[in-house]
Amino acid sequence: MAGKGVIPAAMQAEQLKLDGNLYFMKNRFAAAIDAYTEAITLCPNIAVYWSNRALCHRKRNDWTRVEEDCRKAVQLDHNSVKGHYMLGLALIQREEYAEGIKALERSLDLGRGANPHSYMVEEIWQELARAKYQQWENDSTKQSWDLQNLKENCEIALVEKYSRDVSQVEGFADEIIDNTSEQVEALNSVFSKASEADTPTEIPDYLCCRITLDIFRDPVITPSGFTYERAVILDHLNKVGMFDPITREPLYAWQLVQNMAIKEAVEAFLGKHGWAYRTD
Repeated sequence: MAGKGVIPAAMQAEQLKLDGNLYFMKNRFAAAIDAYTEAITLCPNIAVYWSNRALCHRKRNDWTRVEEDCRKAVQLDHNSVKGHYMLGLALIQREEYAEGIKALERSLDLGRGANPHSYMVEEIWQELARAKYQQWENDSTKQSWDLQNLKENCEIALVEKYSRDVSQVEGFADEIIDNTSEQVEALNSVFSKASEADTPTEIPDYLCCRITLDIFRDPVITPSGFTYERAVILDHLNKVGMFDPITREPLYAWQLVQNMAIKEAVEAFLGKHGWAYRTD
């Protein structure tokens, strides 16, 4: 039991966290880090102290320390939205896209469960989309180089074969030329089809919200059968009125149901067409 006049460590740590928050709001990140570090020294098993300090390191672009603190935060609290979020950002900085995206997806799931309409959910989605687009762009560039090299090697092989055939067979030059031309045409067709998946096109209308015209993230369907982006239709209901923006029929938030069919279709489309993650 604490002696008379002695402030328990937990209370001291909590006050230090509040001090750190105040320093952070004033952009005094070094002072905030010191306060959170003292809080951690007193109570090292409180996840929020670690994630708050990580946020300060993020502001200073110290991504190594962001990763260290966030790994500790998610170890202490598996449901830490900020911990998984900033861990994902730190991993993306190291171009560890697979693990970074996994952490961001975990953060997004946790954020939607805790507060689906918070600004942080939108921020996480934007960072996740940016990471997935960057991953697609990197993979696409590598695949394009690989395909181009393979195509050039195939063309060289065809030319060499043509030269051998012409030198070995007399009187059939026209036939050999025609045959080689057909093979080159078939080769071009194969490689053209191979690159189609990486060529941006238009996103199908049924995968886009009728209000934002952007691809769905969290689609919900109304009793009238129309599908909207959850955050957008909720914003409409709160700011404009309790009615469906298309049918004008009365509509309430409790009537919205997640459209799993569209959600799965969007995920399948994005899985094949990473370019659709582009947000600008």
